Amino acid sequence: MTLYILRRLGFLVVTLVLTSLLIFAVTRLLPGDVARVILGREAGEAALQALREELGLDRPAPAQYVAWLRAFVAGDWGTSYSSRQEIAPLVWQRLRNSLYLAALTLALAAPLGIALGIVAALRENTWVDNLIGIASLSVVGLPEFVTGLVLIQVLSFSLGILPANSSIRPEATVGEALPMLILPALTATLVLLAYIARLTRAGVIEELHKQYVRTATIKGLPRRLVIGRHVLRNALLPTITVLAISFGWLVSGLVVVENVFNYPGLGRLLVFAVDRRDLPLIQAISMVTAVGYAGANLVADLLYALLNPRVRYGR
Repeated sequence: MTLYILRRLGFLVVTLVLTSLLIFAVTRLLPGDVARVILGREAGEAALQALREELGLDRPAPAQYVAWLRAFVAGDWGTSYSSRQEIAPLVWQRLRNSLYLAALTLALAAPLGIALGIVAALRENTWVDNLIGIASLSVVGLPEFVTGLVLIQVLSFSLGILPANSSIRPEATVGEALPMLILPALTATLVLLAYIARLTRAGVIEELHKQYVRTATIKGLPRRLVIGRHVLRNALLPTITVLAISFGWLVSGLVVVENVFNYPGLGRLLVFAVDRRDLPLIQAISMVTAVGYAGANLVADLLYALLNPRVRYGR
């Protein structure tokens, strides 16, 4: 198991280095002149050149990349071109907000989606299975902003249960932020629910048709024990991958949801940075997101190995 973990960690480091190269290259290919964006259209060429030198944009690309990566690893993420704020505190604050939302969404979507998938699989081709499939696919087919607006109308305006605006204060604690997290978390949950449920259903059905399940049933093992101890152990492996990928998406990809509810997450900050061609801010957010994706996939790999020993011994 130790060797398996070391291999996965080595793969993680290589992935992040290659990702950092890609992020740096893509941000340098963005259209427009950073100096011109900062100083405005009326700035003279001398002022533009002086700013490029101040920002290090006149240096060769390899030198810029090495300097940026070294500083990023050391925790010096620079200063935002557009707001002149230090990037690290700003990104950490928004990341904290996104992690709140991602954690609550997964806490709702994972158990509910897995439970619906198991129920649908055990009632394969019955009205229960059809109802779960139709309902979940109908919801996931709606755009996120439509789902969000419907929830606002019903739960905020009509029933007055939850606040429609999720603009939490920077210093808000989890308890203070929780009421304002519920609506955006429900919106994201409804997006994920069908994927998790359908994938779990397919995995459980596939395992139920295998020979070892028939053998265990013939031997007289209780069906609940067969499903809980054997079937789910193998059937949930693909679902773990989906949840890992979904975690990365929840941290930085909920741009529409964050805009609908005015939620100050990492996705909105990334859109702000792209609009203003704020290269250091774009690079910092992109690297934090990449680390989040890589970390989530590492956790998924370790859970794979824990649930299925063949994974760690076969690689």
